[in-house]
Amino acid sequence: MDVYGLIGRPVEHSLSPPMHEAGFEALGLDARYVTFEPTDAAAAVSGAAALGVAGLNVTVPFKEDALAAVDPDDLAARVGAVNTVDLSTDPPTGHNTDVAGVTRAFDHHGVPLDGAAAVVVGAGGAARAAAFALAGTVASLHVANRTPERAERLAADVRDAGATVGDSSGSASDGPTAPTTVSSGGLGTLDDRVPGADVLVNATSVGMESDETPVPAGLLHADLAVLDAVYSPLDTRLLREARDAGARTVDGAWMLLYQGVEAFELWTGEDAPVEAMNAALRAEL
Repeated sequence: MDVYGLIGRPVEHSLSPPMHEAGFEALGLDARYVTFEPTDAAAAVSGAAALGVAGLNVTVPFKEDALAAVDPDDLAARVGAVNTVDLSTDPPTGHNTDVAGVTRAFDHHGVPLDGAAAVVVGAGGAARAAAFALAGTVASLHVANRTPERAERLAADVRDAGATVGDSSGSASDGPTAPTTVSSGGLGTLDDRVPGADVLVNATSVGMESDETPVPAGLLHADLAVLDAVYSPLDTRLLREARDAGARTVDGAWMLLYQGVEAFELWTGEDAPVEAMNAALRAEL
């Protein structure tokens, strides 16, 4: 039997176990998925490898700590965070499937990203995944955050990974030329950016278990595709108001699903049974 697991603190409410267990069952794989709450990410990775665990997911607060405990692939190194570990290699290989969670969620809903104008709200872990997922594909990317300095740091990291970053006004800076121009600013910059955007990602926790939204309804429009990383509730105020404006909407469970699908395929080498995993995930939600 192959054992896979999740490390984080806390993990008792994680939706990963039923999703992955449904995938194993659908393919007839002799495998189980369990959760762990270690105090040290590096020790947990080392211990899991010694015990013969085949792979790990990594969630908060260990995604950045895990980077030092593995040999990260190029994407994980650029993003600066690991959420999936392949323990079948020596040393263990670190991946970031959160990025694929964003791109595959948009692809599933037929949202074109090539040449789009994109806005990401937030500057934390989910925002990093969204920004790196979009950079290099969209024509422009604007990162807006309550604390502008954090938005600017994320924009700088995207620049260092190969995109052309602008200042908060959006004018391109000197430096390497790449398909995406990246700018940043405070939440006040949404007034100028969202009306002309094709893609909007809420990567903050605003709207989680509350009827709040980080984006004023008057900025939303019919030419917009909106992904809300919040999945509790599934139908957030942002998504409701986006639908009312005629926008296309993608709920946060799709991002959660596809990061898991990507991890499943990395571990097993099999095409993930997406429908079975999605059904299990949404039944839990």
